[in-house]
Amino acid sequence: MFPAPTQFIEWTRYSLFVTAVLASLLTYREAVAESAPMSGRLINKTEQQHPGFADERIANWEKLIHHYKNSGYQQKLQVVNRFFNKMKFINDQDHWGEEDYWATPLQMLTSNGGDCEDYSIAKYFTLRKMGIPAEHMRLTYVKAVKLKQAHMVLAYYSAPDATPLILDNLVNEIQTATSRDDLQPVYSFNSTDLWLAKQPGGDKHIGRAGRLSRWQEVIARISSEELSYHQ
Repeated sequence: MFPAPTQFIEWTRYSLFVTAVLASLLTYREAVAESAPMSGRLINKTEQQHPGFADERIANWEKLIHHYKNSGYQQKLQVVNRFFNKMKFINDQDHWGEEDYWATPLQMLTSNGGDCEDYSIAKYFTLRKMGIPAEHMRLTYVKAVKLKQAHMVLAYYSAPDATPLILDNLVNEIQTATSRDDLQPVYSFNSTDLWLAKQPGGDKHIGRAGRLSRWQEVIARISSEELSYHQ
């Protein structure tokens, strides 16, 4: 049974209101996740939960962000890529007991390891904290030809039509995408948008990144970490 016209109008208004609220909440979470600094309280709490060198890794992460925040983009890319590539590669099943889990940068630092998604996510949010705009970066799913498996890297674009630079946990040297014929791009995304790779005329924009549930989950966890430890 269809609702009466007045009921339909009210329902439509309510739906638009809910959509607007959710969009605002997502934007707020992204802003917190990308810009909020760490704190001494966070480092102390992390050390209590993960005894050992977790506090040192987090402190070094914080120092790196502040020390290179005003550097050029090439130096930022280099130091961030080197910093996270020192972490151990651990597959999700062994690390988190799940087939596919996207960790926050803090989770990767405290556990001193992660898989390709974790490296890429950690690099992305670290570079965001260092002032590189989201529109210059994309987390990119590729097929690693030699490994014959799915893989994720971080791509940096100096301009929208520029050949991207690839930050990869498998290769310490940052290279252009044209130099990485061992990688076949499939799709890419950043905080806002989603693209399908290798379409006629270039990558095809296919919607908002909100369609990726695991991406929204990790953004929510990062936002929660930042807020809870700064209260």
